[in-house]
Amino acid sequence: MEDLTSVAWPPEPTRTERLVLRESESHDRAAFVELFASSEVHTYLGGARPRDDIEREIPEVPGRRPGSFVVERDGSMIGLILLRRTPEQSRPAAAGKADLGYLFLSRAWGFGYAAEACAAALGWLADVLPGEPVMLTTQTANTRSMRLAAKLGFAEVERFVAWDAEQWLGMWTPGTSDK
Repeated sequence: MEDLTSVAWPPEPTRTERLVLRESESHDRAAFVELFASSEVHTYLGGARPRDDIEREIPEVPGRRPGSFVVERDGSMIGLILLRRTPEQSRPAAAGKADLGYLFLSRAWGFGYAAEACAAALGWLADVLPGEPVMLTTQTANTRSMRLAAKLGFAEVERFVAWDAEQWLGMWTPGTSDK
């Protein structure tokens, strides 16, 4: 099975009606820190980490790895899309498959940016790895993420408990998106 690390990286920026998905740049560092330090953004992800720790750990040009897209709106980073291979030791239904993750600054919530950016990232993946299914895991309590998964065309595979919360695992197959 081809992996994201075998795909030419970075790709040309992907443009949507309102957004650009691109590789990170040094001027994105402050937004990365804000994103990872936000308790609101990390409500369903185990909570925010201390800002000082994040400041020390984030490199000058953060997030430069295959499958990591900065989401830009009007010249500024508003979020991050991650496409990566699920570890083999993960849930059997997800093991070894592509996995979609996303984080958006809370000021960007409620405008449909996550749906637009995720649909573009899934489209990119479908072009470079045709037929590749994609997994998404979220807490069932995260109603925004559950709505986004449904809008993108993810179908429930299973529910399970991890980190003391019910988790939802869904799968997307190219051609199933509403976008």
